[in-house]
Amino acid sequence: MSLVNEVEMIRRAPIFNSIPPALRKLLCFSSDRLSYQAEQVMFHEGEASDAAYLVMEGTVEITIRTPQGPRLVARLGRNDVLGETGIFGDMARTGTAIAAGRVEALRVTKDLFRNIVRECPDAALELGRMLAQRLANTTAQLGAGGWPASDPALPT
Repeated sequence: MSLVNEVEMIRRAPIFNSIPPALRKLLCFSSDRLSYQAEQVMFHEGEASDAAYLVMEGTVEITIRTPQGPRLVARLGRNDVLGETGIFGDMARTGTAIAAGRVEALRVTKDLFRNIVRECPDAALELGRMLAQRLANTTAQLGAGGWPASDPALPT
């Protein structure tokens, strides 16, 4: 994929659509484009949070460890960002990210992601909105008794 196409794909992600074009180009140029096959782990719960990922193609499932085994808590797809919680909370990964099929993602380092959010107030607002929505989804699911493992309507 060309740099021009990657910049256009990044523009479609809500957190990055308001950043200046030159910063979108820097984001593409400075980030790693990675491919994952079905069931390949992108990162594990408990690992250091060193990067965020923008899903460019495919679906990623987020699981957490429970006494009964892994529990699926979210499905993320095209234009979704994952891994940002640990970056901004300065904490380890809160879940394991697994490719549900073939996934193309852009890996954005912790420093670059933080710099973009610092420099672009609209990106910071979108990040806050994303985190608040995920918290609201989690709270609603916990209030309803949790997520059944086969629920197709998991929060995204």
